[in-house]
Amino acid sequence: MKATFVDLRKRSGDIIDALNRNEVVTVYYRGRPKAIMRPIAKKTSKASGSVKDHRSFGMWADRADMADVTAYLKEIRTRIAHAV
Repeated sequence: MKATFVDLRKRSGDIIDALNRNEVVTVYYRGRPKAIMRPIAKKTSKASGSVKDHRSFGMWADRADMADVTAYLKEIRTRIAHAV
């Protein structure tokens, strides 16, 4: 399916329907292709494993500044509030 950026805004339902039909949607801007939207492959019925098995799980476990996650987030939010 071909779609323009205006179609993304005004005909998004049609684009979602095309993706549900496993169609690839090419998005054009001023007559030139800018993006390709593909449907996500359906997951198999078998679970892919535990969250703990993911390579990103625990990647900051050794950081001392994150020992107390609540305090760490409070500090970040305080810095952001003072920056604005």
